[in-house]
Amino acid sequence: MIGVYVSWRAGRLDRLHARLEAARFALDAALIRRSSVALELASSGLLDPAASLVLAGAAHDARSARSGQEMPESDLTRALRAVFSQSDFRASLSGAEGAEELLAELEGAAHQVFLARKFYNDAVAATRIARRKWLARALRLAGGAAMPEFFEIDDSLAPAGEDGRGADMPHLTS
Repeated sequence: MIGVYVSWRAGRLDRLHARLEAARFALDAALIRRSSVALELASSGLLDPAASLVLAGAAHDARSARSGQEMPESDLTRALRAVFSQSDFRASLSGAEGAEELLAELEGAAHQVFLARKFYNDAVAATRIARRKWLARALRLAGGAAMPEFFEIDDSLAPAGEDGRGADMPHLTS
């Protein structure tokens, strides 16, 4: 009976690690998509040159970061928020060809990052709880796998309280 329980715990931990890996791949894909759309916006000619340079630099840094990815991703969010908070931003885009589609794509990419990060952090929490159990530690059921870390970034494109939705959900359009 003990062997069955240990086998079940080991299988559970293995499934949690697989879920964690899948969630990380989804998060990486969402982050790459967001930086790609940000680069597309920066090179579209819809923004003023200074904003384009700042946004392109932040998107490039976020895309090329290998370790310590949280800071460049948060910097990209802050660059996007700075661009969209300019008082004349909406007026400058009105009537521009492809502007609404690009903004909708960026909003979708930002929302995907929000969801992927949430799913990843949920998987990290579940895996950490399972690995802290006495049996998992005593029998080293996790093997040599490193303890997973949470992925914390600033992913809100609107300041808290703006338009009543709060800062926990990324959004560009009102």
